[in-house]
Amino acid sequence: MASPVSPERGRRPSFRRTLGYLLAGTGATAFCLLLLQLLLGRRLAQQQLVQTGSEVAANVVLGEVALERFSPEVLGQISGMELVVGQLPEPGVTVAEAGQGDRRLLWQTQRMQAELCRRLGRCPGVLPASSPRRGVWVEMASPLERVWLFVSLPSPRGWPPDPLLLTLSIGLGALGALLLYLTLEIQRPLTHLQEALADVGLEALPKALPDQGAPAVRQLMARFNAMLLRLEDAGRERTTMLAGIAHDLRSPLTRLRLRLTLAADGPMAPEELERAQADIRSIERITRQFMIFAGAEADETPVLVPLDALVAEAAAAVGEVPLELDLEPLVRRVRPIAVARAVGNLLDNALTYGRPPLRLVLRPLGLGEGEGRPPGEAAAVESGFEIQVWDCGEGIDPQLWHKAMTPFQRLDRARGGEGHCGLGLAIAAKVARDHGGDLRRLEAAAAAEPPPGRFAVVLRAWPLAGG
Repeated sequence: MASPVSPERGRRPSFRRTLGYLLAGTGATAFCLLLLQLLLGRRLAQQQLVQTGSEVAANVVLGEVALERFSPEVLGQISGMELVVGQLPEPGVTVAEAGQGDRRLLWQTQRMQAELCRRLGRCPGVLPASSPRRGVWVEMASPLERVWLFVSLPSPRGWPPDPLLLTLSIGLGALGALLLYLTLEIQRPLTHLQEALADVGLEALPKALPDQGAPAVRQLMARFNAMLLRLEDAGRERTTMLAGIAHDLRSPLTRLRLRLTLAADGPMAPEELERAQADIRSIERITRQFMIFAGAEADETPVLVPLDALVAEAAAAVGEVPLELDLEPLVRRVRPIAVARAVGNLLDNALTYGRPPLRLVLRPLGLGEGEGRPPGEAAAVESGFEIQVWDCGEGIDPQLWHKAMTPFQRLDRARGGEGHCGLGLAIAAKVARDHGGDLRRLEAAAAAEPPPGRFAVVLRAWPLAGG
């Protein structure tokens, strides 16, 4: 299975993707503008000519009435209309000939004449004029001589485009880019996630999902990939646990079977009886360790306890060993059974693999120390704590530390003796992680103060929130 991407990587913005969607939106806007210009541009120009024709028709009617009493010069001064008396500068020019150089002007002239014919009830003469200004000359009925009214006509919009069409194009382009974004960045990754979720719980886990989609979707993908890793680790631990149970219980069960066979021939000697009871204790210890690691006490409620008394009680339960206590009075909210068991495992590990005398140290841990992050609200006002178990042995080689922390792994080749199954440090590390901390090694050379031994295993943890 491919390794999942980290959540930090999934949160990084993609400049290329953003630029791509911007370009897609710009292209969609240009396409929509061109399409709307072809479909609606001519209709908008016609509407403008209809409105202009209505104004020109009103001016023609009023001008013709005024010409009965006033001269064209006086009417032009009074009304502000641009009037020409007599023939135009180029008499006898037809509409087609005058508009030959400007097809749009020719079209506007024809549409203007048709609009005036409809509104006036008669068809006045309309000729295009391209210089010095663009427009048309409209013939007005006069009792004496011909009078022409000039009407300015702007060219139909090519560029810049009509504001209405530009606004519609921008809206449609943005909508297209949004739909493309939703499809590629949200819908498609979520479809892949749905298909992968359908495969969870079958014979094999699905592959890790790629880092793609919107930031929130990428975070969801990263969490799904992390879940796959946890499921893979849980399956591997379950397989190892089942194999470890069979392997670790085989030796004490074989010895018990042999002693029961010998006991059938006669009374069991006291030494053999003691060995049989030791085998039973080994089986109980191995079974208990497996149950603890499998999470049989995961639902323990955090309570506020004096840690110094809890650690001292856990040390006393180990038995009579050469042990020195250096415990600072601390009150923290922890899972007491889990912490006590972790301390017992650390002491038992030091007795088994180290050399006495041992020393057990409890001290507060500042908020700035350690790599763990306080998991609860109480950690904001309470500092963490550190439990050190020192011995005078050779310690654990740094290269073997990871193996020592791995569940069901022992640094020695012998297994099953005295009920050890390679879960002591793994359980202590799990307790530390549940409290937001970790388990680490410490040698005398790295100690800040004069060490009480040669090697120590350190459990760092933080108080939990109230249960």
